[in-house]
Amino acid sequence: MKLFITGIGTDVGKTIASAILVEALKADYWKPIQAGDLDNSDTHKVQKYTTNIKTVFHKNSYALSYPASPHYAAQLDNVTINLKEIKEPKTKNHLIIEAAGGLFVPLNNENTIVDLIQPDYKVIIVSRHYLGSINHTLLTIEALQNRKIDIAGIIFNGEENKATEEIILSKSGLNMIGRIENEPYFDKNVIRYYADLFHENLSQIN
Repeated sequence: MKLFITGIGTDVGKTIASAILVEALKADYWKPIQAGDLDNSDTHKVQKYTTNIKTVFHKNSYALSYPASPHYAAQLDNVTINLKEIKEPKTKNHLIIEAAGGLFVPLNNENTIVDLIQPDYKVIIVSRHYLGSINHTLLTIEALQNRKIDIAGIIFNGEENKATEEIILSKSGLNMIGRIENEPYFDKNVIRYYADLFHENLSQIN
């Protein structure tokens, strides 16, 4: 199984969600494009949070120096992101693929994040509660559905908001994988707790 983790925007919790999924499934992890924080990248963070010995952490296809939109970060590094150079790592294990930002974050003058999603990927959307998040979540869902991309479910991040969660699930028909609360900190034990919590719902993804 290959799960592509996208968010409804920036800083909604994709990396924490990815760490939970990696731990729950003992899956491999791959972030095709990293922009900025190369000494403490998302790959480093997920690796720090996981405990199983099965997971393999695959190299970024592009590791860009500046914390910016990939198209601009690439420009500052004097490179152009080429989708043909983004080659999925070979593995017989489950694979968690973490996106950089939302679906329409540009990679170059032609392509955006959504163009990284392959036909055999299933998408998990990470939604964080804030004013406007319902609109952003439903727009993300509609964009994926219009492209006939398979959505495996949604992870909510933040304190429970029943009104928000219920209307999103009702309008979209999506399954809720789980919710990540506003934890005071994250470490291996907290990630393991959520991995166990989410495991049953993840096991039902076909």
